[in-house]
Amino acid sequence: MIGKLRELLGGLVEGPAEQAAEESLDLAVAVLLVEMARADHHLADAEQREIQLQLEQAFSLPADQSSQLLERAGKMVEDSVSLHEFTRAIHEGMDYDEKQRVVEMLWQVALVDRSLDKYEDYLIAKLGELLYVSRGDVIRIKHRVTQRLAAKDQ
Repeated sequence: MIGKLRELLGGLVEGPAEQAAEESLDLAVAVLLVEMARADHHLADAEQREIQLQLEQAFSLPADQSSQLLERAGKMVEDSVSLHEFTRAIHEGMDYDEKQRVVEMLWQVALVDRSLDKYEDYLIAKLGELLYVSRGDVIRIKHRVTQRLAAKDQ
C-alpha cells in the first residue's frame, strides 16, 4: 500500500525535504518493528528476517537497503528513551490505511514465532493508540494476520 502511494507520486519531482521525510517515515516504521521484536526481551533471527521482509515489501527496498535500515533502526532503539517521536512522525506522515498497514507489520513481527507474549500484545495496543488506529481495527488486523499464518502452516 505504501509502495502504491510512492508509485502514484513517483512522477513528481522530489526535493531534499520530501526525500528526507520519506526516509524518516521508513526509519520510524523500522524502529517500531525493532521495538516490537524486542518486546519479549528476545530478538530471534526469525523476527529480524520478518522485519527485513516487511521493510522490503512496504517500502520497495532492495535487501541491502532494508538491511541498512534495520541496522540504523536497531541503533536508534538502543539510544531512544521514547517511541513518541517515531509514532508522531508516522501519524503525521501517513493516512489511516497506511497506519493500519504499519499495525499489520507489527502483528507480523510479533506473531512470526507463532506465539504472542503479553508484552508484545501490550505494545501493539499502545502503538495502535499512539497512531490513532482504533482498537477494533487493531484486533481485526491481528485476526487477519493470525489466519494468514495459520493457512501458511497447513
